[in-house]
Amino acid sequence: MSTQKLQLTWIWKDRRIKLEPRILIEDKDKSYWDPDSENMLIHWDNLLALKALEQDYTGKIKCIIIDPPYNTWNAFEHYDDWVEHSEWLNLIRPRLELLNKLLTDDWIIWISIDDNESHYLRILCDEIFGRSNFLACLPTIMNLKWNQDQFWFAWTHEYTIVFAKNKNKCSLFEFSIDDEELEEWNIDDIWYFKKWATMRATWEEQYREDRPYMFYPILVKWNEIWTIEMNEHEKLYSKITKTFNDNILEELINKYSKLWYDVVLPKVDENNYWRWRWWFNRENINRLKFDAIAVKTKNWISLYKKQRPSIWDLPTKKPKSIFYKPEYSSWNWTSQIKKLFWTNNFPYPKPEELIKDMISLSTKKDDIILDSFLGSWTTCSVAHKMGRKWIGIELWNHAYTHCKIRIDKVINGEDKWWITESVWWNTWWWYKFYELWPSLLARDEHWRYIINPNMNGEMLTRALCKIENFKYMPKDGDLIKHWFSTEKDFLHVTTRMIDQETVERIASKILAEDESLLIMSKTIEKGLRLPPNIQVKKIPNEIFRKYEYAKDDYSLPILSETREKLIDLKILINDLPNNQTEIWD
Repeated sequence: MSTQKLQLTWIWKDRRIKLEPRILIEDKDKSYWDPDSENMLIHWDNLLALKALEQDYTGKIKCIIIDPPYNTWNAFEHYDDWVEHSEWLNLIRPRLELLNKLLTDDWIIWISIDDNESHYLRILCDEIFGRSNFLACLPTIMNLKWNQDQFWFAWTHEYTIVFAKNKNKCSLFEFSIDDEELEEWNIDDIWYFKKWATMRATWEEQYREDRPYMFYPILVKWNEIWTIEMNEHEKLYSKITKTFNDNILEELINKYSKLWYDVVLPKVDENNYWRWRWWFNRENINRLKFDAIAVKTKNWISLYKKQRPSIWDLPTKKPKSIFYKPEYSSWNWTSQIKKLFWTNNFPYPKPEELIKDMISLSTKKDDIILDSFLGSWTTCSVAHKMGRKWIGIELWNHAYTHCKIRIDKVINGEDKWWITESVWWNTWWWYKFYELWPSLLARDEHWRYIINPNMNGEMLTRALCKIENFKYMPKDGDLIKHWFSTEKDFLHVTTRMIDQETVERIASKILAEDESLLIMSKTIEKGLRLPPNIQVKKIPNEIFRKYEYAKDDYSLPILSETREKLIDLKILINDLPNNQTEIWD
């Protein structure tokens, strides 16, 4: 009997892309260069770029902030944001799956989206990240005064979907408060505090009979809080008869009143009592003086718990389930971009204050932040100013004309606006600019896979290391065991013929008995007799089925006419005889 489960289904959901893991190559002419910098600006399709990062960055990214195309049926200058739901989901899913692999166990991902795909995206995220790791879907207010004619309702918000990789391991920080809010707080011998919840229990089981040991007199004198002695508390309630001794209670009230204490009890009325929130034990009684506050009125004294800052510095406040600040407003978006570029090429850039809040809630200094839909480069600019490491990915030419220029202005100290002063930032961090190397395989005029003619020896070796999941770490003096997957497993790439003599020489003189070696070559002698610790593969024959090669663009989205061409091409290929689609040198 098959088991069914609740899930989102769409056209071509079962179709999977076998992405080729490419090599990232630094363009030093475009880097703001520092040999030790870990910041990366990557110009290429974000799906291929994420795959290129997978080997080195799996489990290392602390925070991801992405603003993918919203599928709003509008054609934007830098990407065509129009595609039906199924195609949009097919294109967004592999990106989210790769992002999931890159994140640490205590990571958080923030995804901006609007009504067009928010519900589909939420269910897709449930499948990828796990429904139990959902943190929030935050309505993010962008303009309360918006009055657009093209909408049925005046558009004022979008959404920020927030997930954790493991809700039990991650934690959110809190917002710092401004000077006006700070006036609500007082300072005692410990630090900041303000009045919080009443000490008297007000929920289920709030009566003293429900929790007998949480009922006792609390004493107030000179605005300080004390309590009765431990042995006095033991006389208030009998474990044997399970009753309170109100005669003892009256004696205690008289005793401490004569000592000029105000005696406070959790009363309902003259004949009934509630209980306190805290047990009567040594630890809690010692805390009373520091963690409770007495508020006097004309005829009564009320006791409250003190709220302390979560961070040992200044008071903070929890983020609300609706994200709103005046600085998030849309007028602020466009004004920021115009100040940088004298024009606004991006219709809906994110304001720095919004990204700052996301980063401050989920990261600390030196954590790595990734944005794979860079757009106007706000995420990495803000991360840079806040002392976080960053990786940014952008396909289009504005990686050169906008992203690079914007981060250069930040480093040069030319960007003095928005959050710059509030984060006490300095300009000492740099970055490296990367492109992707070409695909390992190319198609010849007969549509056969061949080794890409643009590949030199080093490029070929590094590409094969990536594909076979070996680390590229050549060592001086060792001409065979250059690259390894473990301390005992090695890879050797050569353009020379591998014959029986070569295999025997390697097995007897170079390779130890507990070591293994994979040899990859274009030419291999037939009938080789291999020892158990040596494997030989011919390229490209042994690798072409692993991945999809010779494709450089998986960009979002594919236009309908392009999709029709792809379908026609698929039909054409399926009609070919099998031997015409698998011809190798």
